[in-house]
Amino acid sequence: MDALDLSDEYDRYAREQRKLDRKEHDSANWESQRQKVAQAKRTIKRKVLDFQHKLTTWLVTEYDVVAVEDLNVKPMLETSQNAKNKQDAAWSQFIDLLEYKADLHGTHVKKVKPEGTTKECAVCGVETAKPIWVREHSCPACGHTEDRDLNAAKNILYRGLKQLGAGRSESTPVQTVLPALTPQREAVGAKRVIEAGSPEA
Repeated sequence: MDALDLSDEYDRYAREQRKLDRKEHDSANWESQRQKVAQAKRTIKRKVLDFQHKLTTWLVTEYDVVAVEDLNVKPMLETSQNAKNKQDAAWSQFIDLLEYKADLHGTHVKKVKPEGTTKECAVCGVETAKPIWVREHSCPACGHTEDRDLNAAKNILYRGLKQLGAGRSESTPVQTVLPALTPQREAVGAKRVIEAGSPEA
């Protein structure tokens, strides 16, 4: 599915809010403009909900397993400069819809711990710290390189499959960067994973 683009809706909301700020508070014009602001906000919420319904329906009918991060969204909203987008993404609402529809279609939804998903190599398991602006994962142990988000998504998938008992069992967490001591996991099979909102910690 195509990503949800709300840039036009947010632009409209911002314009209406600026107009409201220029009105005399509690005047007739202010009240009329307040309603326009509220309508713009409702439009955003409606489009988000519609997209989530379509996405969750597609996921549970297309795939047998969906693994997601068990995120604590509240502190992310309090500290992130991108809080508006995360809030309107309505993560809790998305998970509720996903789990409800998964029950109807017999799809497994697994929530996994998000810690370390962006650091851990999806091939060998070695953790490599990287700042948020580095968008490629490059493992110093096995040499594996790929998009940072894709690497994290695979780690989420492995964790979800492990909960199901369907993935390759993992040994004690690797404490070295020597390739000879890192279990290869690239051949694990699965159908789908969603990776969203990985903490960069």
